[in-house]
Amino acid sequence: YLAVYIIDRYLSMQRPVLRSELQMVCASALLIACKYEEEDAWDPEVEVFVYILNDVYTREQILGTEMAILNKLEWNLSVPTHYVFLSRFARAASSSHLKNDEEMENMVFFFAELALLQYALVPSKPSMVAAAAAYAARLTLKKTPLWTETLEHHTGFTESQLMDSVKILVTAHSAAPESKLKVVYEKYSSEKLGGVALRPPAIDFCK
Repeated sequence: YLAVYIIDRYLSMQRPVLRSELQMVCASALLIACKYEEEDAWDPEVEVFVYILNDVYTREQILGTEMAILNKLEWNLSVPTHYVFLSRFARAASSSHLKNDEEMENMVFFFAELALLQYALVPSKPSMVAAAAAYAARLTLKKTPLWTETLEHHTGFTESQLMDSVKILVTAHSAAPESKLKVVYEKYSSEKLGGVALRPPAIDFCK
């Protein structure tokens, strides 16, 4: 989530980036995010990114782009991404707070990751996107009521405030099987994550 934020921020502030440079920008943003968030869990080697990019870019080019991004963002990486809100909102969206509702959590995270691919949601607050993901998850799993006082309390959003974002997410779910960008759909179609992406999308909600 932080890597996507860095990319969006940098591209909005920087001169138009050539398509040939975009992969390097993305790799450098991911490198920055890993260093910032992963601590000791994974200390990424630049050479790993050079390998992933098939040696198209050198170590020096990636490090140079990393520094250019950090300078452009004035080294400000302390931002609330979608992830900050997701676990709490997913718990609030669950039918029971006494046990871990894995299906609901997986569905909320599925919609949140779909949101990263939706250009229309780029200007939206991360908290609103996370709340919309929780709403879309309850809608898809046919929970009633769709929005509760608990969810409104935890998210700070009313049902009506989320409608536009929810419709974007539901439409994205409907289009996901035929989309060119299938990684998120395939990830959440796996048995490991409960196959939540295979649930019928609530497309009637958008009519």
